[in-house]
Amino acid sequence: MVDLTTNYLGLALKNPLVPSSSPLTGDFDSVKKLEDAGASALVLPSLFEEDIEHEAMLMHQYLDHQAIGFAEADSFLPASREYQSKLDGYLDSIERYTSELSIPVIGSLNGVTPGGWIAHARELQDAGCDALEINAYYIAANIEETSLQVEQRYVQILEEVKKIVTIPVTMKLSSQFTSPGNFIKRLEKKGAAGAVMFNRFYQPDINLETLEAVPKVHLSTSYESLLRIRWIALLRNRVTLSLAATGGIHTGLDVVKALLVGADVTYLCSVLLHHGVDRLGIIKDELVEWMEINEYESVEQLKGSISYDNAINPAAFERANYRDVLDSYKLR
Repeated sequence: MVDLTTNYLGLALKNPLVPSSSPLTGDFDSVKKLEDAGASALVLPSLFEEDIEHEAMLMHQYLDHQAIGFAEADSFLPASREYQSKLDGYLDSIERYTSELSIPVIGSLNGVTPGGWIAHARELQDAGCDALEINAYYIAANIEETSLQVEQRYVQILEEVKKIVTIPVTMKLSSQFTSPGNFIKRLEKKGAAGAVMFNRFYQPDINLETLEAVPKVHLSTSYESLLRIRWIALLRNRVTLSLAATGGIHTGLDVVKALLVGADVTYLCSVLLHHGVDRLGIIKDELVEWMEINEYESVEQLKGSISYDNAINPAAFERANYRDVLDSYKLR
């Protein structure tokens, strides 16, 4: 019997399969099914900076100005204690999850400015989160902003969060940094317990009838996992923080590849949205089958065994592979 246990963010997990932030992890019935299918932890849907600040502004206006107008209308205003904000609902979900599930729960804050929303990290911790993921989904559209300033945004957010929580904090990052390795090392020095590699930027489409830019969601494919696999291979022996592969993990073999290069866990999202929560059990079985056939006794034995430092051909992870790929393509 193979040992699937792994350590992520200092949490002992029963396997490396973690459903990531999605509508599935925001629904308790789905979460229970994910746990039953073998999920070792889960990441809650993100609590967005914009939602927190917008809701706070509306409540401020409402509570401060409700006396303005006709006095006899005051009785029509609901008592503020009866109002449940998105944050309140989020905290209630955390408390229910942590009391009724046996797997770790990772909270998720999504924001890009070091503002007041960061203070809510403490509330997520107090509600019972075992760890916190900061998803700084930021498009650097301002051409006056330098790459160093973009990186500093992330660093400031991490530093502010670390001041108010004691639970592990991981940063969910995009691959669009000039030097991802250097930046992740910098985050590690600032106290990040992990890095989630990589966020998928959803690309707007153009409606040719209205000439509007419209949001469009495309689920990932296994091919997208290769970018994550490459960078985790390059970084595994150069950082000590936890590394999670997210984006394009669809099969047990995708999981194997991510573990081989040094991932501690793999996040699952698109595959579960497309095929349903029961697919998690199939992925787990595929992982176990591959390990048994190839005589690996544990995930720990598997992890990092062909990272850059351990690979038979480490140059394949770098530029040397570029010409080989081009030369290998045959015209039909």
